[in-house]
Amino acid sequence: MYGCEAWTISKQTQKKLEATEMWFLRRMLRISWTAKKTNDTVLEEAHTTRLLISKIRKRQATYFGHVMRREKLENLVTTGMLEGKRSGGKQREKLIEGLADWLKAGKSLEAIEATKDRKKWRTMIANAVKQGT
Repeated sequence: MYGCEAWTISKQTQKKLEATEMWFLRRMLRISWTAKKTNDTVLEEAHTTRLLISKIRKRQATYFGHVMRREKLENLVTTGMLEGKRSGGKQREKLIEGLADWLKAGKSLEAIEATKDRKKWRTMIANAVKQGT
């Protein structure tokens, strides 16, 4: 999980992380891969929910709030407001876009504005963690 604050998590990456997390749970519970158990029953046996993605998103959101309040070079790089041309082809997903979707903030500008008020930002993060991924 070291450095996960800077990861951009696409849908494909999220599926891979969830599959890996499920594999870990099955190994810890010693459930054979030939056993016909659904992921839901494995999660019930483990008395847990999917933790990995929500923990990564929470760490990303707290780091993002910290960077946005500092208003330095990291702020410009994270928001993508640097001068110059963008490369051709399909554009990569930005960290702020993934966080805005997770926080259900609508547009990324709403998430950026919410970081200015630390109490409001922490409330948004807590609500997103409660709702899950």
